[in-house]
Amino acid sequence: MNIAIIGCGLIGMKRAKVLGAHKLVIACDPILERAQHICTTIGSGIPMTDWKIAIADKNIDIVIISTTNNYLAPISLYALEHHKHVLVEKPGACASSEIEPLLKLAQQSAKKIKVGFNLRYHPALIKAREIFDSGVMGELMFIRGRYGHGGRVGYDKEWRADPKISGGGELIDQGVHMIDLCRWFLGDFTSVKGEALTYFWDMPVDDNAFLSLSTAKNQVAWIHVSCTEWKNMFSLEIYGKTGKIQIDGLGGSYGVEKLTYYQMLPQMGPPPTTVWDYPGEDKSWNLEFEAFIESINSGKSINGDINDAYEALRVVDKIYGRIK
Repeated sequence: MNIAIIGCGLIGMKRAKVLGAHKLVIACDPILERAQHICTTIGSGIPMTDWKIAIADKNIDIVIISTTNNYLAPISLYALEHHKHVLVEKPGACASSEIEPLLKLAQQSAKKIKVGFNLRYHPALIKAREIFDSGVMGELMFIRGRYGHGGRVGYDKEWRADPKISGGGELIDQGVHMIDLCRWFLGDFTSVKGEALTYFWDMPVDDNAFLSLSTAKNQVAWIHVSCTEWKNMFSLEIYGKTGKIQIDGLGGSYGVEKLTYYQMLPQMGPPPTTVWDYPGEDKSWNLEFEAFIESINSGKSINGDINDAYEALRVVDKIYGRIK
């Protein structure tokens, strides 16, 4: 298939490198040099600055959107209107209200729209889902999740610190990933409580968020996301009535990715423990794109679609007080 990438920063480059047999035809960015850099690196594609021209090109089959948050929904809508398949980065929009027109159009369209929830495609998360689906854990009780980084010099002056561009702070950035993962295991949340606070960075958005989310069965997801986490970390603990999954690390600066499974015994006591380590290169970007292509070819549902983004952003909106 022929691909157009809109937004040629770090994530745009990550996406460009995992296209496999598919062809980059257009790279588009308001800074032409960045688009040129992707085309040169990949060895194909025409650089340009006008995303509407890029999307309207009749040769394009798939549009990958990796812009700042304020452009994600409008460009996605334009791409669907022009009958393109869409892979848009998380969070998909600045607020859930921006996704509502996308939901309506996606239901009417034969084209697929996927949101970039690549954490679902990390090996430890894939294994965790396999263990959960097997039934050995029993019914889930609660999830405890922590995700954070320490920012960098000047972080409070970047686009993520401008609510008009980002839609919020750490909650909408890493928080959306953690909300999505917890909802993937527990289902929809009927009760949303929490706070988004600014402790350290001099910016009008939150640098920490604390959430308590409950399902209709009173299963709870307890989440803390932070950009004052001076050593990058990821931790997700999933508790069933007969077993526990613990995931630590995501590779790179987050440490080696590892899943530990504890199987409760009938007599209780110390549980049998199995550990899976996943060192090496992060393949989640490859796997997510491959799954997207497979869903296009097969017509099957997508793991991490526009509805998942909508539900995650509704949680964000409730914490921010934008909706009740």
